[in-house]
Amino acid sequence: MDPDAPEEQQFTFRAVFVGCALGAVISASNVYLGLKTGWTFGASLFGSIFGFAILKPLSRALPERLGGGYFGPKENVCCQSAATAAGSLGLLFTSGFPAAYQLGLLGDNPVADFGRLVTFTLCCAYVGIFFTMPLRRLYILKLKLTFPSAVASAYTIRSLHVGRHAAANARKKTLALVTSFLLAILLRITSEYAPGIMWDWHWGWWFYKAGWRWIIAAENWGWIWEWTPAFIGVGLLVPINSSLSFVGGSALGWAIIGPALVATNLAFGSPASSDGSYPEYLNYANMVLDDPVNAPSPKYWMIWPGCAVLLCASMSEIAANGAAVVKSIALALEPIRRRGEGRRLPRPRSPRRANPWWMWTGGLAAGTILTMIVMRYQFGQNAGVTLLAILFSFLFSLVGAECTGRVSVTPVTTLGNFAQLVFGGISKGTGLAPAANQLNNGLTGMITLAASEQVADMLGDLKTTHLLGASPRVQLYAQCFGALVSIFLSAGMYIVFVKAYPCINTLTNTTCAFPAPDVGAWRAVSIAVSSPSLPIPRSSGITALSLGALVIASTFVKYRFVGPKRRGWFPNWNAVGIAFILGPLCTYPMAMLFGSIVALTWRKYWPRGAVMYCYAVAAGMIAGEGLGGIANALLQIAGVAGSVKGTSIGCPMDVYCG
Repeated sequence: MDPDAPEEQQFTFRAVFVGCALGAVISASNVYLGLKTGWTFGASLFGSIFGFAILKPLSRALPERLGGGYFGPKENVCCQSAATAAGSLGLLFTSGFPAAYQLGLLGDNPVADFGRLVTFTLCCAYVGIFFTMPLRRLYILKLKLTFPSAVASAYTIRSLHVGRHAAANARKKTLALVTSFLLAILLRITSEYAPGIMWDWHWGWWFYKAGWRWIIAAENWGWIWEWTPAFIGVGLLVPINSSLSFVGGSALGWAIIGPALVATNLAFGSPASSDGSYPEYLNYANMVLDDPVNAPSPKYWMIWPGCAVLLCASMSEIAANGAAVVKSIALALEPIRRRGEGRRLPRPRSPRRANPWWMWTGGLAAGTILTMIVMRYQFGQNAGVTLLAILFSFLFSLVGAECTGRVSVTPVTTLGNFAQLVFGGISKGTGLAPAANQLNNGLTGMITLAASEQVADMLGDLKTTHLLGASPRVQLYAQCFGALVSIFLSAGMYIVFVKAYPCINTLTNTTCAFPAPDVGAWRAVSIAVSSPSLPIPRSSGITALSLGALVIASTFVKYRFVGPKRRGWFPNWNAVGIAFILGPLCTYPMAMLFGSIVALTWRKYWPRGAVMYCYAVAAGMIAGEGLGGIANALLQIAGVAGSVKGTSIGCPMDVYCG
């Protein structure tokens, strides 16, 4: 770091305030993107660069009493930590809660349930944060896991503050982020008024209308091009293996398996036009079914193989790295087993900057007690079951931390689904009624999901903190303030979207603007573990078991017989599973692959420009589309959205398609 920099005050009002405001943007964006695609994104890079862009000029322009004064990298980390915490927890409202409403397990209206939504989210947030504190010494100081995204954030912050060209580089990165952010917002809002021209290109429909009759199959199976800045931006960030796997999963599910199901009468579509004027135009996404076992839609049929692939992919990865996971758990328990003797974990250099044991144990105890009270009196769940769920959440959080620390991918939804299976089985064994079982396993799964997400995000921040020599205690304070923002904002944004698009909370026989793949998987697991007989078509179940076995075998071969440098040639099975559940909708995989190809070309031919701009442009595109989607939801509520004032030119059947 800069040896001439003055001693800086790391925990400041300005850093926390700006970080919370930037995290609020990501939190709102994550509700939108999670409902669209099942993916959410951390706020670390966005908070790092945008926080610098706001606070650095203010630190020079304002007097110290009004928020001016030296702004350095350690205070920048505080801003980033507040942003990360404020941007988390959106997954609760893009998976478990909508599934509960679709199953009729909560009230008729989320507005009436707002208090319950907030208190539940509050419990999940702080239990997860206080889980993280004792794990810092294990994962960052002892095991020294990589946390790739956190390392990228640390280098980004350092490049903004330190070096001969730091100021010039900071201006360039800030300009790139702001420009991509504003352009993404502008595109998302304006395209809503002409979606068939500016957003979705229904090329299969266009050729069908021109007389090429059979090409309508491309439209039926969701092969539509979409100019989504968020997923083009995601493609700029992720390895091309993930993008190819995502597109490959779409091709397997919705260009091979899906058409084969329809051709062999194992799944059925329904006419997309109510008057039968376009007999070849079919809807394969119907989820309102009279006989889902014997006459499923392709979407319903594919949910089960998709869930199997996701569960088997995550669990087999964990099993393949079982030695590391077992070592992590053993080291986490070592201070309890052998206190005062034997090998000790490294201690922080400055005890005053560390988090004392009484702080995190007291916070964890208070969070646990509060969670037990909330679950008992607001949701009717037994306190013992809640305590067991919290213990399981801690164990699953270790798994999530391992995945994030090694490959920067956290399968939190899959961990939540796995907790559903465990507690659904327990509830079923005690004779609990199906509806009560569904609520029980859904809530316990959400506790696991939220705790795992918080631990993964917070450990990433602590890795950045460690690399830049900042204070872990400051990050705890910043994370606590940031989480408070996320608790209220995530719930509020969910209500805004549900009010604008009621199909989010209801099963529909038409296409919803928000496919919400995580909701479908969550609902499917809830039903499967609570029903007297499995509501799964026989052919779907066989396919699910076969693909699950293939995933396990593939993972075994990858780790047993293939060296680390060649493991990137194996599919990313999590991406394949998401593609199965997301479809028939292939827009996001194609956009993500497009972004990855752009990034690959950029890094090959203009490497210096890619290093300078790639992260900033991607962060701006992702956040910008999310914020534009929120603006569209507000316009929808106000009655002046594209569905009212826009045009349907380019849309199938000349029906508005925004």
